[in-house]
Amino acid sequence: MKIIKFLDLKYQYEMLKEDIDSAINDVISNSAFIGGEESTRFLNDFADFQNAEHCIGVANGTDAIEIAIEALELPKGSEIIVPANSFIASSEAVTRLGHKVVFCDCNPDNYTISIPSLKAKITQNTKAIVAVHLYGHPCDMEALLKIANEHSLKIIEDCAQAHGAEFKGKRIGALGDIGAFSFYPGKNLGAYGDAGAIVTNDSDLAVKAKMISNHGRIDKYNHVFEGRNSRLDNLQAAILNVKLKSLEEWTKRRIEIADYYMENLKDLDEIVLPKRETWARQVYHLFVIRSERRDVLQKFLEQQGIQTGIHYPIALPKLKAYEYLGHGHRDFIACQLDTKLLSLPIGEHLTLNDAEKVVHAIKSFFNNP
Repeated sequence: MKIIKFLDLKYQYEMLKEDIDSAINDVISNSAFIGGEESTRFLNDFADFQNAEHCIGVANGTDAIEIAIEALELPKGSEIIVPANSFIASSEAVTRLGHKVVFCDCNPDNYTISIPSLKAKITQNTKAIVAVHLYGHPCDMEALLKIANEHSLKIIEDCAQAHGAEFKGKRIGALGDIGAFSFYPGKNLGAYGDAGAIVTNDSDLAVKAKMISNHGRIDKYNHVFEGRNSRLDNLQAAILNVKLKSLEEWTKRRIEIADYYMENLKDLDEIVLPKRETWARQVYHLFVIRSERRDVLQKFLEQQGIQTGIHYPIALPKLKAYEYLGHGHRDFIACQLDTKLLSLPIGEHLTLNDAEKVVHAIKSFFNNP
């Protein structure tokens, strides 16, 4: 039985093997491991890809969020609002920098930040919003920017799952004050290890973020303040340079597979499909459905040779890490949906025939209880 994989990084490598092997060999031959031509070229090209004026390479996506927040120089103990349905990196970056995380709910249609819930959480101590473009669907940046302007708030865009996503024709990342990307191997654009980047259109923020990531310096030994060591290494940059050329093609395949799922599963009352807003270019890092029978469905699909995932099985406010907040936000939609979410296979490794098998299996499960 053929296994329909949730993710297939080997397939991706085999598509680009000759170019990737050559890029890796060049870095090793030149012994240029930190900084240099490959990193500079990738950061310039990725800035162009995201329509951002500045791009700073860092060691991983979590560092990208932390450094982005630190660069804003918010008062210690500031409240920063984070959506409840996300990976913990979106919230731990807040508290690790000495700020207070305040959770708000997610939109039940596209799973991004809920605007009404966000508004209800704003206080005089609120200084920033982490806008998570979850699953590859952009947040409503127009609404967020309006709120930010009204309350003098900063917007950090968490773009870890949204390389190439667009809000009303504009690439996300530099629409707010500063944006953070992850190039973890499983992302739409992934390295062969940890890697990340920060984008912004603000020159001062770009300089600050670059200095924070490189021991508080611009020149080699002229340390203006204490920073940290978080740099994009040349080996990962070289790999990302190769893969960036294929990202648009891969994204189109993800959208094609998602369109197939949407069209062929729309008549099933037992599942809830994700909504793609008319103004959004959703790049489908994940294709997430909801089902009251999620766990049984997942087991059935596994028996049919179809791999799936759950993103995320525990909403952030319900994690042990946030017990100190004193409540689990049980009234949040995010805290009710986490037992129903199921991520279907999606990616450039899938064919329409694979998608047809996934659809057939799901229909078979619900039509033959």
